[in-house]
Amino acid sequence: MIAPELHDELRGARVLITGGLGFLGSTLAHELVAAGTKVVLVDSLVPEYGGNRQNVADISDQVSVNISDVRDQHSLNELVREQDILFNLAGQTSHLDSMTDPYTDLEINCRAQLSILEACRHENPDIRIVFASTRQIYGRPQELPVNESHPIVPVDVNGINKTAGEWYHLLYGEVYGLHVSVLRLTNTYGPRMRVKDARQTFLGYWLRLAVEGRTIQVFGDGTQKRDFNYADDAARAFLLAALRDEARGRVYNLGSDEVVDLRELGELLVELNGAGELELVPFPPDRKAIDIGDFYADFSRIRAELGWEPRVPLRAGLERALDYYRTYGELYW
Repeated sequence: MIAPELHDELRGARVLITGGLGFLGSTLAHELVAAGTKVVLVDSLVPEYGGNRQNVADISDQVSVNISDVRDQHSLNELVREQDILFNLAGQTSHLDSMTDPYTDLEINCRAQLSILEACRHENPDIRIVFASTRQIYGRPQELPVNESHPIVPVDVNGINKTAGEWYHLLYGEVYGLHVSVLRLTNTYGPRMRVKDARQTFLGYWLRLAVEGRTIQVFGDGTQKRDFNYADDAARAFLLAALRDEARGRVYNLGSDEVVDLRELGELLVELNGAGELELVPFPPDRKAIDIGDFYADFSRIRAELGWEPRVPLRAGLERALDYYRTYGELYW
């Protein structure tokens, strides 16, 4: 279990998760089922976005699954009624896809967010909403570690649209009194990720390459620094943001005190897996144009206000993820 200390507060709650068949949505679903909540998962199951029925196969009889698109206002009106908590995780997360198909990114990360918020405003204004934002909105760091006051300077269409989605949530909280919190996620990893390719996350694809004993390609010189959160730690932050009154109207970075460069990360994966190899390669032009260099977050605000900090060390988290994909990998690639 991820946060057994929160189960008494969660028991009996009605929870809706958009993007619920995805990586983080399904991680939350497992914990919520263990806590005795009534869970509804909404997912479009668009192949590129990571939804996978395998992610909830072991709890399929304990959750309700609604296959629909968050851009559909009519279905949202019905879905948000009588819910206590909404974990709003639905989104298009690929930075490259946002550059090649900006209109779809706009539809999902902006218009759909307005549809969700309008449904909540009219049908269930007392619902507690936690929105999944991203470190990508900061762009290239002007100072490290990056705190929540850092300028918002996105380097791609996805970052711009995620910024808009975040600000829609904060605006609806301020103007209409919705109980809204925002989490800016850093690199999140673990079981149930979309690892078929590098469309959503490079680390997910690296996990696949490692398990298959293939070559992990690191762009540039591999010295770009990053921080990482294991899925369970990120899920616990969502639960705290939903339950704590202090989180209302607040924006929080997630992050880790463990900061590694990408070459070190690749070498650690190969070591833990006992197979595979690492190769440094030049940046492809399309990726170089939106690369942000070093990034790691200052998460002292959420630590001070909600008592959250990561519990799973990077090495242990990678071991767990590798074990999962050794067992279930064929269902993901």
